[in-house]
Amino acid sequence: MADNSQDTVLIVDDSPTEMHVLRGILQKGGYRVITAVDGESGVAQAEHSKPDLILMDVVMPGLNGFQATRQLSRNPETSEIPIIMVTTKAQETDRAWGLRQGAREYVVKPVGAGELLKKIKSILNA
Repeated sequence: MADNSQDTVLIVDDSPTEMHVLRGILQKGGYRVITAVDGESGVAQAEHSKPDLILMDVVMPGLNGFQATRQLSRNPETSEIPIIMVTTKAQETDRAWGLRQGAREYVVKPVGAGELLKKIKSILNA
């Protein structure tokens, strides 16, 4: 078992398929996983659970990932939680915007398990 088994990662994604894939990668990596299916519930879950890290989709109904990331990074209660945007939006402008909203990393789907776990580990061990 990995030494990060007490680290909790919140996945915010409206796609059941993506949620399943990301959950599998994280659980294999030894992380505890909690989930939210849209931006609003993601923000609420982050405020309630205080996860160690958040994986945030961008394209979701209602509050999108950029807006949710901005809310979390401006809220003193959640501003210390690192956010990795995980999205199909592959434009450099999207990446730059995501990082400006407060994300620490920006990963384009489909996500490689090794790449994602390496980024998570580097952020949590920083």
